[in-house]
Amino acid sequence: MGRTSNARERILGAAQSLLELRGYSALGTAEICKAAGVPKGSFYHFFESKEALALAVLDEHWAIQCSDWARILRSDAEPLQRLRQLFEETEAGQRAGQQSCGTVSGCMFGNLTLEMSNQTEAIRERLQEIFDAQVNMVEEVVREALERGEVAAGDTHEAARSVVAQLEGQVLFAKLYNDTQRLNPLWGNCLAILGARAPEDASVTA
Repeated sequence: MGRTSNARERILGAAQSLLELRGYSALGTAEICKAAGVPKGSFYHFFESKEALALAVLDEHWAIQCSDWARILRSDAEPLQRLRQLFEETEAGQRAGQQSCGTVSGCMFGNLTLEMSNQTEAIRERLQEIFDAQVNMVEEVVREALERGEVAAGDTHEAARSVVAQLEGQVLFAKLYNDTQRLNPLWGNCLAILGARAPEDASVTA
């Protein structure tokens, strides 16, 4: 039983790494199995298709990211401090990835949206659900900041959507130029979107 569970995890881990490096279309099941060190029969024991595997990778990746976002955005810190910490941890993650493999990997969700949203309906729908969840989590913080008089957002949902969109956009530019410095404007852009001033105590300690 332990061996079976380990094989599935190895397939998921290999698929995630390869998806981040190569994308979905150029990736074959044989390459995934080779990277995972499992026979091809093991792949189809756990996943009926490459699409099913991609969906499982998305779910696992989002479960981890959702936990991280919840830890940051639902902490006891002030609302704008929470948003800034989200950006700082995003930057740190992209820098760590660049140091590890030499290139900025970007966001798996954004990368697959660009590659697959018009090709695979199941993946498109799953990505929509993930981005909608991100927007909802950010909106909770924006609404709290609005109640405290710290932002001037009229429509908190659209403001949150814009914050997530600029986060994705800056990460995309960082990937395109292979330069994490492209992430530096994140905080200033967020304040502008929300009609907020940077609080004096806005810096987040690591």
